Amino acid sequence: MEFTILKDILIIFALSTLVNYVFTKIKVPSIVGYLITGVLAGPHLTGIINDVENIEVLAEVGIVLLLFTIGLEFSLKHLIRIRKIVFWGGFLQFSLTTLIVLGIARMYELDFRGALFVGFLTALSSTAVVLKILQDRSEITSNYGRTVLGILIFQDLILVPLLLFTPIIGGESTNILNEIFWMGLKSLAIILVVIFGNKWFMNRVLHAIAMTKNQELFLMSILLICLSVAFLTAELGMSLAFGAFLAGLMISESEYSHNAFGHIIPFKDTFSSFFFVSIGMLLDLQFVIDNISIVLITVTMVILIKMIIASGTAFLLGHTFRGVVLVGLALAQVGEFSFILVKMGQNYQIISNYYYQLFLAAAVITMSISPLLMMVGRPIANAAMKLPLPRKFLEGIFPLTQIDIPEMKNHLVLIGKDPRILSMSVMARHVKIPYISIIFDPAIVKERQKKGETVIYGDAQNTPILEKAHIRTAGVIVLSIGDVVTAMAVTEKVRNLNRHAPIIVRTRQIDDAEDLYKLGATQVIPEEFETAIELFERVLNKFLMPRDEIEVIIGGIRKNNYGLVRDVKKRPRKSILSQLPNLEISALKVDKDSPIAGHSLSEIAFRSTYGVTVVALKRKEKIIDHPGPDTILCKNDIVYVLGKEDQIAHAVSLFKKQTEKEDKQN
Repeated sequence: MEFTILKDILIIFALSTLVNYVFTKIKVPSIVGYLITGVLAGPHLTGIINDVENIEVLAEVGIVLLLFTIGLEFSLKHLIRIRKIVFWGGFLQFSLTTLIVLGIARMYELDFRGALFVGFLTALSSTAVVLKILQDRSEITSNYGRTVLGILIFQDLILVPLLLFTPIIGGESTNILNEIFWMGLKSLAIILVVIFGNKWFMNRVLHAIAMTKNQELFLMSILLICLSVAFLTAELGMSLAFGAFLAGLMISESEYSHNAFGHIIPFKDTFSSFFFVSIGMLLDLQFVIDNISIVLITVTMVILIKMIIASGTAFLLGHTFRGVVLVGLALAQVGEFSFILVKMGQNYQIISNYYYQLFLAAAVITMSISPLLMMVGRPIANAAMKLPLPRKFLEGIFPLTQIDIPEMKNHLVLIGKDPRILSMSVMARHVKIPYISIIFDPAIVKERQKKGETVIYGDAQNTPILEKAHIRTAGVIVLSIGDVVTAMAVTEKVRNLNRHAPIIVRTRQIDDAEDLYKLGATQVIPEEFETAIELFERVLNKFLMPRDEIEVIIGGIRKNNYGLVRDVKKRPRKSILSQLPNLEISALKVDKDSPIAGHSLSEIAFRSTYGVTVVALKRKEKIIDHPGPDTILCKNDIVYVLGKEDQIAHAVSLFKKQTEKEDKQN
């Protein structure tokens, strides 16, 4: 017995591993590696794999799982929220691309039906490629990411009538109005099923399954839901992938959606790789070599047409110039669903084999270079921003209302739009700390401005935006930006404008801290390291270790680990603390029942006993600089102490209630 499909899978895994190892070293996305694997193993080059149909079956499963995970990450409420982008932006992009390509295809001596069909093929972009890259870069919820997603969703939706319309273009006799009526009826039924399942049915079913505490059963149930809805839509004349997307939407509102996502990811990554390999197998390199000029011209035209139209759509939707560039580059490729249509078109003889191969060459090449285009999107946008362009073009045709911000000093500046930074603005407002937020997302800015918050829309890499936030006179600056390259650029700009204010930066990995410190950051909070510290702190609590000892241990861990990545010699700081990186100043409040209340500084002996120095006191609204040894501490005094983090943590116990301290000793 020959296990042909097993041999093919083994070859694909071996080649993919080798190619992606090399590509990872040179930082090229894995999608390109899978496409090249398909070209290398396909029947048109080495012929190692001849039975492409087996791989196409696995590829179809990969597309189903990929669209299912995308549906899991979005809710119906979110889709309704971006309906303007989906229907207005998507329709504009699709129709304009189709019409322009139709006109150009006629110049290629294609008849009208062939030119129209090629227009449909070209108008679709790659949901799989683009959303995978946006997911990897955590940009799917960004302002431009939402627009890209909305347009891609429209393209997925329009695929259904395109599948219906293709036989009509091919000359198959049918009652068009009757077919359209039944297709609309089927679509309405599917939408009602999704809404019902999302709101009343799915959460109860998943809850009952989850209560069995059987992970295998939960995984099988998730796959059953995904494949059942996909099969149902296929039976109704729609695509499997569209059904899988709807299945993901049905589960997305459930409290178990994240668990489902975690279970399905390994399967999705494995099977979706077969899809990209199968696309690479379709490419005939000999055809490309024999027609290299026309292939390169076609690829260039496809990229330029799609980029210009997508950029124009983004501009009409109100994006700034930066967003216009990013949206255009993100959608400048041919999509995977076009391969489904083009096979149908060849079967109905809408296009000849020559144009079929030309389309495959252009599609595979544009998909291959799409990750590279998206990778250089921001540098291209930054370079283009320096051009003498009209202000309306740079700021968008629907600029936000600019709020008047009075002169401010010693205030807090928050830069970023993730939940952490947004929560900080609420906290600052609650305790009446003056603050200004800089957010590069107009939707969030509009929402926060309606609530009366002091929010500026703009890119913090631009000096005028920082100047508007009075960055030169700010007391503290906090950055929470996902992209470390952007965070570094903003940190450097802020430090050049404000030499003295502390800059606190959140980053994902501790390895990024060194570069941020060199650019002027005062304190870097690595997300992964702080999460580990929080977990370890909870472990110590479970071992019933006294709280003051835990604080000393945690302080020591932070000092030892953060000290490894700090290089203060190159930091442009003049403060004495910049030369003593392990020291910091903390404000500690004297509780009314604290053992030190009513005692003088000489009696307490902060320096000799705890290693910290009292540098100032705040009593009500009065600041006492350089308090002497006879200064007596009173309840509710704020004491500013200088010392190492672990020493300060040890001294904190003095400021607590006497009863708390006695309980610990007992």
